[in-house]
Amino acid sequence: MHKRLSFAGVEIIAVHDGRADALQVGIRGLVSSLWIADLKTKIRRGMSGRVRDGRSPGGRAYGYRPTPGDPGRPAIYEPEAAVVRRIFAEYLEGRVPRDIAHGLNADGIPGPRGAKWSAVTINGNGTRGHGILLNPMYAGRIVWNRVRMVRDPDTGRRVSRANPPEQWQHAEAPELAIIDRATWVAAQAAKAARALGTQARPHRARKGILSGLLRCGVCGGGMAAHDRRGDAVRIRCTTNRESGTCTNSRRYRLDRIEAVVIDGIAERLSDPAALAAYVDAYHDERRAETKARAKLERALADCRARINRMARMLVDGRVPEDFFDAEMPAARAELADLEARLAAAPPPNVIALHPAAVASYRQALAELGPILRSLDPARDADLIDAFRGLIDRVVIRDRADGGVDAEVFGWMGPLLRGGEAVVAEEGLEPPTRGL
Repeated sequence: MHKRLSFAGVEIIAVHDGRADALQVGIRGLVSSLWIADLKTKIRRGMSGRVRDGRSPGGRAYGYRPTPGDPGRPAIYEPEAAVVRRIFAEYLEGRVPRDIAHGLNADGIPGPRGAKWSAVTINGNGTRGHGILLNPMYAGRIVWNRVRMVRDPDTGRRVSRANPPEQWQHAEAPELAIIDRATWVAAQAAKAARALGTQARPHRARKGILSGLLRCGVCGGGMAAHDRRGDAVRIRCTTNRESGTCTNSRRYRLDRIEAVVIDGIAERLSDPAALAAYVDAYHDERRAETKARAKLERALADCRARINRMARMLVDGRVPEDFFDAEMPAARAELADLEARLAAAPPPNVIALHPAAVASYRQALAELGPILRSLDPARDADLIDAFRGLIDRVVIRDRADGGVDAEVFGWMGPLLRGGEAVVAEEGLEPPTRGL
């Protein structure tokens, strides 16, 4: 901030220290960094002391409410505690978290954050210690320091990382128990047994051509493999499967969707009229960008000329220094803004479709379908990824006549001329194709 403001001709005036220079800014920044690190240590020490006192050091867990006048001492909230007991009881009866979430949503019970229940909310993550079935507080035991938060220096976002078990801190809190210890132990044993059975099942070697790109036409959620019948894999809306909040429970043949998407893309992109329309639209957009860039360049030239005129007028004695000091900071700030906007503006780009490139492109598209169908996901990962780069998403919708439509949204791959991309990544929506 100090460098940017200095470049714009703006001074930083501190209340206690007056005008801030580079040395003062550097020292203050160092002191502030050390103060923040020390504050973090003190906060963690205070939270650790809360755990030793049998109080909760973190946020509110589902099933509890804070006690007024006693920070860190939660109290059981019976309406939510009854839901917790229901979840553990149904889980020990043999129901899976997905079915439990369906039942809670069907009964209109809001989730921990007011949203719908899902299998992840109930099942949780063992490493990070979240999830209804993994919260030891329900059995009257507080566990703290399972994870720590670190800040990414590039993005500034806080990221959670798991701590080793020897750094965890435990404290007994029997007054917070919602279920008895026997129920807790039985639930953890059942969960471990199910996890062991899941690990023993064979898994697919690699994702398919459209993995992660398929979307439900009803809710917009993702679609994933549901079951296999012979060599045919069927997919299903994950929102319907995990929480039951989507009404689309239909299963779709993945091989048919892949075939129609491959053939549809090859057909649409090999149409000369479609290519011509695409290039026309591309030209229109680039012309608009070129006009906007030219306007910025003219404004930048005018601003530089105005600054030069003021400097010459000051040197020639035609304006007083007060006038120069008052007008120059605003002019320099405007100059910096225009330079930044011009640097961010896309460069002028004019494309052309070379006949030889079009012919080669259409021949490659004609061979695209047979090649993709013969690829091995493990051996030909790079080729599959190159095809997936054309697609942003594929939306699956049911038709009134019982058929299925697959609508592809994606980008047109680059056509090359002389080693330079002549068609950049732009939005492309092929017409809906039926399955």
